[in-house]
Amino acid sequence: MDGSESSHKPTLLERLSMMLLREPEDREQLISLLHSAYERNLLDADALSMMEGVIQVSERQVREIMIPRAQMDVIDISQPPEKFIPYVIETAHSRFPVTDGDKDNIIGILLAKDLLRYYAGERFDVRDMLRPAVFVPESKRLNVLLRDFRSNRNHIALVVDEYGGVSGMVTIEDVLEQIVGDIADEYDFDEDEDNIIRQDDAHWRVKADTEIADFNEALGTDFSDEEYDTIGGLVLKAAGQLPKRGERLQIGEWQFTVLRADSRRLHSLLVERTLIEAGEQA
Repeated sequence: MDGSESSHKPTLLERLSMMLLREPEDREQLISLLHSAYERNLLDADALSMMEGVIQVSERQVREIMIPRAQMDVIDISQPPEKFIPYVIETAHSRFPVTDGDKDNIIGILLAKDLLRYYAGERFDVRDMLRPAVFVPESKRLNVLLRDFRSNRNHIALVVDEYGGVSGMVTIEDVLEQIVGDIADEYDFDEDEDNIIRQDDAHWRVKADTEIADFNEALGTDFSDEEYDTIGGLVLKAAGQLPKRGERLQIGEWQFTVLRADSRRLHSLLVERTLIEAGEQA
């Protein structure tokens, strides 16, 4: 009898295995289990980061990652193509909300590629080319939004508040970046590229982590580095918050446009010298 009981008594190794293999009771235990797997080399750092991102996506709401209304790049249907096409080229987005009056009256989404018809000499009516606009509430969970994006084949949604007013917009890239981190595009630097790349006599592409001292030396500026070490820190101070992609800030006679940014930090900037002629000042 005693021998039978002792033979069924779990060993120390078996007890440890039971603790490690039991189902987690909450998200904190699940994350702790994932970190334990990483420490035992069962997961690499990228896999761990993405799994944590997936868990966070199910907890976060659209309002936390949306591009605010004030920073939305939109096209006014009342403008002729020759007026808004330079703006489309400058901002370099693939999709634009189209308004009729103000940003609360969004009538559709225009794909930048459809503007090729204008240059092909075809019959051109922006209203005929608009895709339906999708509206989602600020409280919508990101995992649900991502599922909707995939099933409906949409890449962009307008965010509305409780009163039905447009409060911002969100793209499928914004959601995916919460899982996989910042998604590289044509504005990203190669690792071996210089921090400052001169595009022409008045424009420079600059990594946000460029030291202010190096920036001053390259562009002949005299920005102070007492409060911040990098040019990204300088822009953050001027903005008062983390600016979104496409946002422009004027600091002295220099304009800074955010080329790349995620929900945590700035990555790259377009810097333009905007001299004011004496006659214009008057």
